[in-house]
Amino acid sequence: MKIGPQGVELIQSYEKLRLRAYLPTRDDVLTIGFGHCGDDVQADTVWTREQADEAFLKDIAWVEACVNKAVTAQLLQGEFDALCSLCFNIGCTAFGKSTLVKLLNEGNFDAAVKEFKVWNKQNHKELAGLTDRRAKEAQLFETTNA
Repeated sequence: MKIGPQGVELIQSYEKLRLRAYLPTRDDVLTIGFGHCGDDVQADTVWTREQADEAFLKDIAWVEACVNKAVTAQLLQGEFDALCSLCFNIGCTAFGKSTLVKLLNEGNFDAAVKEFKVWNKQNHKELAGLTDRRAKEAQLFETTNA
């Protein structure tokens, strides 16, 4: 599957475009563009909008590949989009090992959707922005089946 417009909009609404490298929180990693982080981001990195868009497309590609590999259950587009947003934020390894994915693959979608809220902490501290994001992801996931 490929991420749809709702998924892209959800991710970009939380991963605000920034063209200068920054630390989202004190104990975070350097980030630029739409939530891009990696070895190519240094404290003095400055990008153009085009560079940010290009990096976002590459990041979306790894997210899609990760979700497609980890989740064996049949998904609807909104479910896939919600999972892509979560994966984009927590990373492929954490996503693939999550109880949420285990429950989905067992066909227990009702229990799986409740697992979004578990991912609202950074360094064991709850962050309001993550709590809000997880609620929006769960809502997108659930309304797909309404």
